[in-house]
Amino acid sequence: MDRVRTMLTHKYPYPHEHSRHAVLAVIVGSLFFISTDNMHTLVYKLDNNLKWWSMYACLLGFFYFFSSPFYGKTIQPSYSNFSRWYVAWLLVAACYHLPSFQSMGVDIKMNLSLFLTLFLSSVTALILFHITFLGLWYFGLAARLAGKRPEILIILQNSAVLSIACCVFYSHCGNRAPSFARQRSSQFIFDYLKNSKKAWLWGWPTMQEAKEQICTTWLGPVGSANDYPFFSKWVLYGELACNEGCDGTANISPVYSLWATFIGLYIANYVVERSTGWALTHPTSTTDAKEKSPTSNTPMFLDMVPWYSGTSADLFKTAFDLLVSVTLFLGRFDMRTMQAAMAKAQACGKKDDFLYNHLSQREELWFDFMADTGDGGNPTYTVARLLAKPLLNVDMDGKRKFLPRGDLLLIGGDLAYPNPSPYSYENRLFRPFEYALQPPDFYNPAHIAVKKPELPKGVKSLDTYEGPQCFAIPGNHDWLDGLEIFVRYICHKSWLGGWLLPQKKSYFALQLPQGWWVFGLDQALHADIDILQFRYFSELVRKQVKKKDSVIIMTHEPSWLLDWYWDISTGPNVSNLIQDVLKGRCRIRVAGDLHHYFHHSVVNKSSKNGSIEHLLVNGCAGAFLHPTHVFAKFNQFLGSSYEKKAVYPSFEDSQRIALGNILKFRKKNWRFDVIGGIVYFVLAFSSFPQCDLENILQDTNSTGRFQGFFHALWMAISNMMEYSYISLGGTLVLLVIAYFFVPSKISRKRRLFLGLVHVIAHLAAAMILMLLLEIGVEICIRHGLLGTAGYHTLYEWYRSVENEHFPDPTGLKARIQFWSLGLYPACIKYLMSAFDVPEVIAVTRINICKNGMTALPRAYALVYYVGVFFYYWVLSTPVVSLVFGCYLYICINWFNLHFDEAFSSLRISNYKSFTRFHVNKAGNLEVYTIAVDKVPREWVLDPQWEEEQLSKTNIPSYEREYPSTWAPQWPFPDPNYNARVVDHFVIDRL
Repeated sequence: MDRVRTMLTHKYPYPHEHSRHAVLAVIVGSLFFISTDNMHTLVYKLDNNLKWWSMYACLLGFFYFFSSPFYGKTIQPSYSNFSRWYVAWLLVAACYHLPSFQSMGVDIKMNLSLFLTLFLSSVTALILFHITFLGLWYFGLAARLAGKRPEILIILQNSAVLSIACCVFYSHCGNRAPSFARQRSSQFIFDYLKNSKKAWLWGWPTMQEAKEQICTTWLGPVGSANDYPFFSKWVLYGELACNEGCDGTANISPVYSLWATFIGLYIANYVVERSTGWALTHPTSTTDAKEKSPTSNTPMFLDMVPWYSGTSADLFKTAFDLLVSVTLFLGRFDMRTMQAAMAKAQACGKKDDFLYNHLSQREELWFDFMADTGDGGNPTYTVARLLAKPLLNVDMDGKRKFLPRGDLLLIGGDLAYPNPSPYSYENRLFRPFEYALQPPDFYNPAHIAVKKPELPKGVKSLDTYEGPQCFAIPGNHDWLDGLEIFVRYICHKSWLGGWLLPQKKSYFALQLPQGWWVFGLDQALHADIDILQFRYFSELVRKQVKKKDSVIIMTHEPSWLLDWYWDISTGPNVSNLIQDVLKGRCRIRVAGDLHHYFHHSVVNKSSKNGSIEHLLVNGCAGAFLHPTHVFAKFNQFLGSSYEKKAVYPSFEDSQRIALGNILKFRKKNWRFDVIGGIVYFVLAFSSFPQCDLENILQDTNSTGRFQGFFHALWMAISNMMEYSYISLGGTLVLLVIAYFFVPSKISRKRRLFLGLVHVIAHLAAAMILMLLLEIGVEICIRHGLLGTAGYHTLYEWYRSVENEHFPDPTGLKARIQFWSLGLYPACIKYLMSAFDVPEVIAVTRINICKNGMTALPRAYALVYYVGVFFYYWVLSTPVVSLVFGCYLYICINWFNLHFDEAFSSLRISNYKSFTRFHVNKAGNLEVYTIAVDKVPREWVLDPQWEEEQLSKTNIPSYEREYPSTWAPQWPFPDPNYNARVVDHFVIDRL
C-alpha cells in the first residue's frame, strides 16, 4: 500500500515516473524480441566474429569501468545520469559500425537513424504543443493547472521513450508497406513453429504466433489514407492540396503512424490531466505539509567530502582560504590576541571569560571527548547518537557495561569540513547533533547570544543546570577563515543540539571535581599557543592549580606523533607550559587531527622530567579514517619513552584498508575524472593520429604483434619527446607536480625517483590507451566499416533508403522543409553527424594521414580532437584512477608515505569512536574509549522516539529515554547495542 500511495502522490510528478516505467518496459521488450529472433544466429556465427567480439569486450569493459561508480547512489545523481547517457551515446555509435550486430540480423544503423529522426520530431512536436497549451492558459482558455510548465528533461525523456518504442516496433514487426517486407533473421524457425501448430499449455499460442498477433492486431496501424479523419488527411497526406487527386490507397509508414498515435495519446492525456486537476498532479494540502516536515522521509545528511574532486567549489575555496590564512594570520593578525584584549577590557576586575568552575563542586563527573567531526552525516550522527544516549550499553571484554551520558562534551577541533562556512557548520555539524539531541523549544537557529550563558527559564546559574554542556577548541580547518565562523557559531551561539554552549572564547580552562582540570588550548595554524594564551594559563597555574591537582591538556594536533613522523619539533610554548609550568601535573594529553585512536603510556612513571603519563589521540568522531600502521614505531616524546597500549583500528586492518586505493579509488573519487581525463589527453595529444601501424596489424604471429605494439609505443613516446610541444610540456609540468606531491620527509633524490616513476607510469598508460584506440579505428577502416563515404555518411545512407522504407506519397517532408526554412533536414543531418563520432574520427584521420595535419582546416582538426577526446576520456578515466591508486597503495604500505592522501581518497565512514571519562568519588580518572566498527548508511524514523514525543511533552530532550530522531534501517546494526570498549585504563589521583 505504501508503494501504491507513493505512486499516486506528487512525490513522483507525472509524467516523469511513468516515463521511467515506460523506459524499463521498452528496454525489456527490445531485449526479448531481439534475443528470441536472433540468438541462434549469434551463436552460429560466433567463431567467425572472434576478432570483433574481442573488440566488443574491450569496449564494454572500459564502458563498464567508466560507469561502475554510478550504479548505486552518488553525491550528485545528475552526473550519474549524464554518465549513463554519455556511455549509451558513445557505445551505440561504436557498436553499429561493428559487424557482429549485423550478423545477428539486427539493423542497428536503420534503427539508429530512425531513432534520431523520431526523437528530433518528438521534441519539436512536444515543445510546440506545450507552448501552445501555455498560450491557451495565459488567455484563460485552459485550466489553471496548465500553468505548471514541464521540465525540459521530462520532454526529452518522453521523446526518447516514444522514439525507442517506435524503433522497437520497427525491429520486431518491420515496415508493412508494400515496398518493404518484414525482415526476419530467423525466418526458417519462425515458419517451422508456425506450421507445426504447436501450442503452449492451456491453449496459449506459440511465441512466434503471439508476436505476430501483437504486430498485426495490437500494434497494426491503419494503412490507408481513407481511414483517417479529415484533419489527419490534410496533415499526413495533403489531400486538400491535391484536390482529391491523390491516390486513396497510398500507404504511410506504420512506424510514423504509431509515432503519431503516441504523440496524440500524450497530448490527450496531458490536456485531460491539466484540465481536470487529477490527484496525480494536484496533491492535497496534507501531502504538502508532510513533504515539508523535516522528519517525513529520511535525514538530510551530506556525504563525505570528496577530497579528490576537480569540480568542487568548496575545495577551491579551502585552498584559497588556506593561502590567505597562512599569509595574513600567521604573524600579522591573530584572533586570539583580540580575544585576550577584549576579555581584559570587559573583565574590569570581575571573572574573566576563560575560566569555568561551575562543575568543580560535584562529587563525580562523566564527560566525553571527541574530535574531527562534521564530515559525513552518517558517521557524525552515529557518534552524536551514542553521546546522547542516557545510558549506553557497551561490550567490555565480553561483558555488558552501562555507561551514563556525559554531563560535559569536549570537542577537539575541526568541527566541519572542508572549510568553515555557514553551510558546512549548519549541515555537517549542527544538523546531526540536533537530530541526536533536540535543542529546547525556544531555540532559534538565527539567534545570536549577546550575553552568555543563556539558560532555560527557571535555571538561575550554570551551577544548577543539569543538562549536558559542550566546550570546543578550533582546529586547523576552523582557522582557515581566521576563526570568524567558529566565533559566530560556537562563541556566539547558545546550543549545539541539546548541548548548552557556555563558551565565550576559543580557549578555556575547566575546573572539574576532585582536583582535576581541563586546559583547552587554541593552537591556530602553527601548532602552538600564542604568548598571551601562554601567559594566561601560566598565571592560572600559579594562582589556582594546586600542587596535587591533575591537568588534562586538550590540543587539536598530536604533536608527539606528527613531530616524530615529520622529524621536526613544534609547539615550544605548549611544551614549556607542560614541562616548566605544570611540572608533572599534566597527567594526560588528548588530541584529534589524526582520525584514528592511539594510546601511549610513559614507560618510566617515576621520571622527574615533567613527562606526561598518557598520550591519547582520538579523531574518529565523523571524518574519514587515517592509517595507524604508519605510526607503529613511535616511542619518544619530550625526552621520555612511551609504549603503545591500544590502537584502533589495528595495524593489520589499517594495511588491509589501504588496499582499497587499488580497487575503490575511482568509485570513491569519480569527480577525479575531470582532472585525470584531461591530464591523460594532454599527454597523448601530440601522438594522434598513428598512421603507421603495419607492424601490428599485418603480423600473424602473436609474439610479433606484441613486439610491434611495444615498438610503436616506444616510437610514440620518442616522437613525443622530440617533436611535440603540448604533450612534452604537459609531461614536464606533471613531473614537477609529482615531485612536490611526494612528502618532504624523505630526501630529494628519493622524491625525484618516486615522482619520476609515477609520471612514467601515467605516460605509459596514456600512450597504451592511445594505441588501443588508434588500432581499433584502423581495423574498422581496413574492413570498410569506417571512413568509406566521407562526412555525413549516416545521414546520406538514411536519405537513400528513406523513400523505400518510409514512403511519403504526397511530399509532406518537402513541405516541412520549406516551412522550417531548411531546418528540418539540417538538424537531422548534423544530429546524425554528432552521433556518428567514429565516422567523423575515421574520415578526418584518413585525411590527416594522407595529406598531413597542416593541410587540414582548423575547424576539422578541432572536430577530430574533440571526437577523439570523447572516446579517450572513457578509456583513460578508469586507468588514471587505477595507476594513481596503485601509487598511493605502494607509498602508504611500503614507504609509510602519503598517510593523509592515501586514506582521504577512501572516505571511510566506519571505525568511529569517542572517549568517555569519569572522575569518580575517589578522585581517580577512569577512561573508556567506545568504538563502532560499522556505521549505518540508511536511517528510519525511530518509533520509540515518536511515541515518547507524544506521551512526554514539555520536558527537555536530555530527560527523554529515546532522545534521537533516527534509528538505523535494517539490516544495518544499531550502534547503541553494538558499541564496544576498545581501551580502558585508570589514572590515579595524585
